[in-house]
Parts: sequence; C-alpha cells; structure tokens
Amino acid sequence: MTELSDEALMMISYNRKKHSDKQLLKLYRSLLKPRMIEEKMLLLLRQGKISKWFSGIGQEAIAVGATLAMAKDEFILPMHRNLGVFTSRQVPLERLFLQFQGKYGGYTKGRDRSFHFGDIEHHIVGMISHLGPQMGVADGIALAHILKKENKATLVFTGEGGTSEGDFHESLNVAAVWNLPVIFLIENNGYGLSTPKNEQFICEHLVDKGKGYGMEAHQIDGNNLLEVYDTLNTLVTSIRKKPRPVLVECMTFRMRGHEEASGTKYVPQQLMDEWAKKDPVLNYEHFLRAENILTDELIDSIRQDIKIEIDSALDLAFASPDIEADTSSELHDVYVPHTPTITAPGSGSKTEKRFVDAVSEGLRAGMEKFDQLIVMGQDIAEYGGVFKVTQGFVKAFGRERVRNTPLCESAVIGTALGLSIRGFKSVVEMQFADFVSCGFNQIVNNLAKVHYRWGQGADVVVRMPTGAGVGAGPFHSQSNEAWFFHTPGLKVVYPSTPTDAKGLLLASIEDPNPVMFFEHKALYRSITEAVPEDYYTVEIGKANMVREGEDISIITYGTGVHWALEVLKDLPDVQADMMDLRTLMPFDRDAIGETVKKTGKVIILHEDTLIGGIGAEISAYISEHLFEFLDAPVKRSASLDTPVPFAKSLEDNFLPKNRFREQLLELIGY
Repeated sequence: MTELSDEALMMISYNRKKHSDKQLLKLYRSLLKPRMIEEKMLLLLRQGKISKWFSGIGQEAIAVGATLAMAKDEFILPMHRNLGVFTSRQVPLERLFLQFQGKYGGYTKGRDRSFHFGDIEHHIVGMISHLGPQMGVADGIALAHILKKENKATLVFTGEGGTSEGDFHESLNVAAVWNLPVIFLIENNGYGLSTPKNEQFICEHLVDKGKGYGMEAHQIDGNNLLEVYDTLNTLVTSIRKKPRPVLVECMTFRMRGHEEASGTKYVPQQLMDEWAKKDPVLNYEHFLRAENILTDELIDSIRQDIKIEIDSALDLAFASPDIEADTSSELHDVYVPHTPTITAPGSGSKTEKRFVDAVSEGLRAGMEKFDQLIVMGQDIAEYGGVFKVTQGFVKAFGRERVRNTPLCESAVIGTALGLSIRGFKSVVEMQFADFVSCGFNQIVNNLAKVHYRWGQGADVVVRMPTGAGVGAGPFHSQSNEAWFFHTPGLKVVYPSTPTDAKGLLLASIEDPNPVMFFEHKALYRSITEAVPEDYYTVEIGKANMVREGEDISIITYGTGVHWALEVLKDLPDVQADMMDLRTLMPFDRDAIGETVKKTGKVIILHEDTLIGGIGAEISAYISEHLFEFLDAPVKRSASLDTPVPFAKSLEDNFLPKNRFREQLLELIGY
C-alpha cells in the first residue's frame, strides 16, 4: 500500500460525532477488507489467474459506508467497482472468488463475470454491462416496498458517465412521479473509461440533476467514510418514515484504469497525485491513530485476520475444478422451469366477444386471481388505454395495481423486473408495439437473460398492440415479433382469435418467464366469437389446426389465419391443413412435423416482412429436419421488405394478402 506523509493525510476531515470506538473500528475493518482483496486480485491478474478486473481502489468508502448504513434486508443494486457492497454484506468470499474465476460454484455458473449477478439472500441485485438499467429495477423493488407497506429503502449505484444514459433520467422521473423510496447514488470519479466529465456533461454538479426532477439531492465527499455513512444513515432513516427518492452525488476518483488493461495514461499525473492524498483507507487509518483507536499492533492483527480469510477462500476456489460445459444444463437454465397446469373452460356459458374484449376479460381474470399482479402502461388508468383494454380497471382494482406511467418504457420494464424480484407479477402495456424499441435493452438484455445468468425469474408479460391494415403508417403498424423471436429467454405469443387471446394471456400471466404478447390491432374490433366466461388457459407452445386437408399445409399466425381462411373460402377445391402457430417461441415442432409429413407441401404466411421473418426459421427447420417428406420447396408469403406505408393503396400492396393466393396456387400446381 502506498505510504503518505502525515501532512498529506490531513486531506480529509472526519467528525466522529457519537460513534463509539467499536463502531469506528468496525467501519475500518469493513473498509480495509475490499482494499486487501483488490490488491490480491491485481496480483492474480498479473499472474494470469484471473482474466479481468475492474478496480474500485480509491472509491471503497462509498460502497462500504453506504452499505453499512442500510438494513441487511434492504436491497442494494451495485456496479462493478462496488466490491465493498458484497464484503460489507458478508457474502462468502469463496463464492465470490469462484465467480471471478468463472467456475460452477460462482453465482452465474461461469456464464457471466465480475459483479453481473444477484444474491437475493444478501439482498443484492447486480448490474448488466449496459449502464443504467439497474436503476429501473431499483424503482420496481422500491415500488414493491410501497405495495407491501414495508418501511424500507432501496439503494442503487451509478457512475457519473451513467447519468447521461436515458435509463438514468427515466428511472429518476418514475421514482419522482411515484414517490418511491430509492436512493440514487452517483459515484462521480471523474472519468467514464477515458472520457473526462467535462466531455460527458456540461452541468457543474450532477446533484443538480436530482433537483431537476423535483428530488431532494445531496453532494458529499465520497472518500470520507464517516460522511458517507452518516449521510446515508440519516437519509435511509428518514426515507423509511417518509418514502421518497433522493439523489446523492459522491465526489471521488478512480485510481486505476477503467479496467486494468486500460491503464491511466489519459489522466494528468497532477490529478492522480492530488487524489492519492485523499486515499480513503489511509486517511481513515490516520484518523483512527489520532483518536488513539488504532495502533501498529492492532493494524497488523486486523490485516492478518483478513489475509487469512482471503487466502483460505482463494485456496478453496482454486481447488475447485474448472467448469465443464453441459449442453442440456445450458439449455435448461434459459427459462424458469415451468410445467403449466392447463385449466380447461368449465361447463359455464359462452358469450360473443370481440378480440379486444377477450383480451380485457383475460387481463381482468388475471387481476382477480393474482392479487400481486400489477398492470402498468401509458394512459391505462382512468382513460383505459388507447384501445380501452383496461377501461374500468381502476375502479375494480385501484390505482396502486393499475398504474399510469410516464413515457419511460425502459424504466417501466425495469420496474417490472424489480417487482418480480419481490414476488410480484407484472403486465406492461406498450401503447403500440412500435414503441417497445424504447425499452428494447431491458427486454433483451435484462428480462431475457436474468434467469440464465443467476437464476432470477422475470415474471413479466409485455402486451404489444401490433400490426398493419389500419392506415397508421410506419411508426404504429410494425410487426416486430421477429425482434424477440431471436432472443433466448423470451417467450413470444401471438393469438388470432378471441378465445385464444383470453386463454393465452392467462397462461402468459401464470408463466414465471418473460412473455411478449402480441395482439393485432386490426383484429380488436373486427372479429368476434363465443368465448367461455370461465377462467381457462391455453397452453403456450401448442399450435392449433384450424382446418384439415390433404393437398397443402398453410402455417401462419395472427391476421394470416384470417387471410388464409378468406382465400380458402374462395378456393373450395383446395383441401388444406391450416395451422395457427399461436406461440412463436417456442414453436410447435411436433405439429409442424405432422402436417409436413401429411401433405408434403408447405407455405408459411405472415404479416411481417420477408427477410429475417419467423417464416425463414420455420422454413429452415422444415428443410433441415423434414426434407425427405417434401414434394416441393417450402414457400414463404410475407410483406414487402419496406417500412409500413401509410396510404391505403400502398399498405395493401405492402401486405401479403393478395400475393398469398397466387403463391398458394403456384405451390399446389408444383
């Protein structure tokens, strides 16, 4: 450890207030431990025994002081320089070291590195590499505390660079609007990788960003352990009594590179020298000496105890065998294991319902069955949503469970994940499926990967009003199911009838995995059928054979079902098997196999554009696994590879409905 003169070590002024010697020593041990682990990790990195390290040397007082100010059952969402969060929460070092080495006994079974994991036992939820999404998750955990009437706070970390991310602004806005008990803690260490703060933002102080959202905000010395601890302790105590969001900016400095390979050549040496004088460990140690609390002998004793703990845990971690890949285990862990109990409709009555009414009835039935189901979305409360799916829900279930959201798609989807961590279910409505792009990262990198990474489920349904045919143009008419079809960890459901819409929505709500639930806008009020009044579910992953025939197989979903039925009605001589996939991921391989073997000719119809559409994957599956049963090439019928146009004549030309008839006849005659 670098030694500094007594003069240099007067850079931080401590106020011990009423802290006992015992408490001050506890803080010292907690501060020293992550520093000693870091020094060991840097040595192991040079020896090639670990592959990467993101150092928090110089910033330890923030993680340690803030963590010790929180109750042990209050959640903390740290970042990759917050080793002190884990050590202060007494996370077993052996398991941490197994994580750093990518071994099976770590928190992610070798699937992720450093602090990209959660540990629910210790009330810690880690980050993903995309800076910012953890703040929306913190909103969800804090919302759960409000809903459960728990007097608790949630602490989430970010860096000064992360405050430029949209997730930062969205999450602060949601927390402010909903008055959530979250502390947003900014570690302002001067640099985002190599970019200095004057190139990151123009405001003088980041604390002012909190004020911009009407939020209480504080700026403190992040290297002063007692100032961090006392400030956070005061705030947490107050927030438990009066829930509200607070922003805390901790001024500090990163004494190592962004990660070790980056180095620090981009930092002026004078700046490094100045901040070295403010070393949080050495300064606090000097303070305790001046208070006659620490002696050389006691320092040596504490260091030896920590060294023994580190070395013992490292020996166990190094003795653990390297991980061996097991394909079945890898595939198994992508989803939360779920064996659904399919609820068939009872003998009760059926009522003629439009598609939109069936969706609404299914959502209402889910709210009635699951009292911890929360519905969120723009304009969904008193207004009932732009398509009126949630009309009357506020009166039935209250505003706590039916929540209007700001235009903050990313933060709201993150909130849904946070609620899931606390045992809630969520249904998030995208006003239009097109707008989900604003929350894309949370879905494909957080919801989809969280179970595979560290075993946490994401019990979230994202409702997606989708599709063209209503003259809404390129930003309200896209069919974007293929975006999510490609992402392991998501389930993609796309009903075509009112009966399936209700049953599949309830099955999606029951499923503990994230489900993208597509509802075609053009079907909302154009089709009706008799729908069971009872609560029932339709199994996810099972296709429906709409009609049977020997000539050809039509595989489709959504509006394609109705287009195909119209065409077949005009072609009475064509005897077709017509399969409605209903679930796009996982799709029903067995049902596809049966129809291909039966007819030998297949046309796949979907509204989405041709290239990269779901039809391409199904066609590839048939060609690879069922080639010997084919009597003709697999044909695809899809929309043009253009954005969705507005004018009716252009939209009609864009959609495959008219082309499908010609392609069907061409394939039959092959």
